[in-house]
Amino acid sequence: MRADLLEQAAALLRAGGVVAFPTETVYGLGADAFQPRAVARVFEIKGRPSFDPLIVHIAHPQEVDRLTIARPPQADCLMARFWPGPLTLVLPKRAELPDIVTAGLPTVAVRLPGHPLARELIRRVGSPLAAPSANRFGRTSPTCAEHVRNQLGAAVDLVLDGGPCEVGVESTILAFSEDGSPILLRPGGTPLEAIEEVIGPVALPSSTSPTNRPLAPGMMERHYATATPIWLMGEDALPPTPGRWGLLSFRGTRRPGDWALVEVLSATGDLKEAAARLFDAMHRLDAAGLEGIVAERVPDRGLGRAINDRLRRAAVRRKP
Repeated sequence: MRADLLEQAAALLRAGGVVAFPTETVYGLGADAFQPRAVARVFEIKGRPSFDPLIVHIAHPQEVDRLTIARPPQADCLMARFWPGPLTLVLPKRAELPDIVTAGLPTVAVRLPGHPLARELIRRVGSPLAAPSANRFGRTSPTCAEHVRNQLGAAVDLVLDGGPCEVGVESTILAFSEDGSPILLRPGGTPLEAIEEVIGPVALPSSTSPTNRPLAPGMMERHYATATPIWLMGEDALPPTPGRWGLLSFRGTRRPGDWALVEVLSATGDLKEAAARLFDAMHRLDAAGLEGIVAERVPDRGLGRAINDRLRRAAVRRKP
């Protein structure tokens, strides 16, 4: 990455602009978290509802104190073990952080990205970046710069191209109850098993707050969706009409049927490879002019939980 382009991106962000940038999970659509008008543009560009909170990205672990007022000891253990990396922690927020970032919730979702370009950009801006995924709201997340340009076009002030994302699914999101007990809000790039090795059992909550609003990004019932309908193998009844169908296969085992296009996530059954390929494969299937996509579930362990979560939400039918 050219230093002048990185500095241009930082200058745009300091001036209230919106920049798409790579992380190890997916590409983010960033704005200075302490500039409410800039953050409002992020919501506008994505078409994102204002009740859906954003993740705030920082460049150094110490910057978490600029955003939060307290955290349980488990949070420090997780920060030491998994930051930088695909883990987001939901913690009580400071009053100075604009409410638009947190959708009016008393907590803020914070993470330290593993991609060195993302951290250098934040460092040059001199302020944390509020950044959801750089795509239209509810659509398939972007794992390369081309995905961003295809969905958002010229609405973004600048797209930093850092190549394909290494992890390929969004970060794991963890919150804490009033007594400090950990709660998994969203499975993601840090496997639940690895987290539980550090802090013990993690609870699984309902998907919304008492006010029926999402507690964290990526928790809407329908999310990550392609424009082409997706059916989950073994869970959805396929429409009886014949047509051009695509198959999103885990290991490439041949399924009966005349598939117009087959995308294989990992011929060796590697869940890390499958996660890294997931959204790119979904983008290709969506661009192929198919009538529908059939998706196979993967083993529900490790990164497989995140993959199955994305497929399940992408397959939810729109209400008529």
